[in-house]
Amino acid sequence: MMRSSVDNCPVPTEQQPLNEYEELKNAWLFKDTTLKLPDYTQKILWIWVWSWLVAGPVAAASFPPQKQLWEFIICTSASATVPLVLILVRLYLGWHYIRDRLYNERVFYEESGWYDGQTWTKPPEVLMRDRLIVSYNIKPILQRLQFTFAVLIVMYLIGTITWHLL
Repeated sequence: MMRSSVDNCPVPTEQQPLNEYEELKNAWLFKDTTLKLPDYTQKILWIWVWSWLVAGPVAAASFPPQKQLWEFIICTSASATVPLVLILVRLYLGWHYIRDRLYNERVFYEESGWYDGQTWTKPPEVLMRDRLIVSYNIKPILQRLQFTFAVLIVMYLIGTITWHLL
C-alpha cells in the first residue's frame, strides 16, 4: 500500500498550512468572518456600537451634543470606526497569510527555532487540495473583508461631505 504525501511531510504539525487554516478558522475572532452575511454584519455592527462607548465621551468634550448634535454624531461615528478598522485589518492580514501559505508551492517552516528554517515543496495532490481550499473557502472571506472596507470608506466619505455641509 502506498503512503500519502502528507504522511511524508517534514513540516511540523502545527506549521502545516492546512492545520494553520483549521486553527485560524476556529479562532475566536476569525470564525466570525465565516458566518452567514447577516450574522457577520451583526458582529461588525456590535463592535462598532461598543466602540461608541469610548468615542462618545471623547467627542462630547469637543462637540457638546446639546449644541452640536450632528458634529457630535459624525465625530463619534468616525472615531468608533477606528477600532473596527484595526480589527478588520488584523482579520484580513491573518486570512491573507493563511491564503499565501496554502496557495504557495513551497512551504517555509522552522524545525526547532528561527535559525534553522527549511523549505518543503508540496506534492501535486497537496498543492491542488490547498488551492481548492483557497478558492472555495478563503477567497470569499477576503472578498467579504474587502467589501467591508469599501463600505467603511463610502461611509467615511459621506460623513466628510456631510461635515463640510454643516
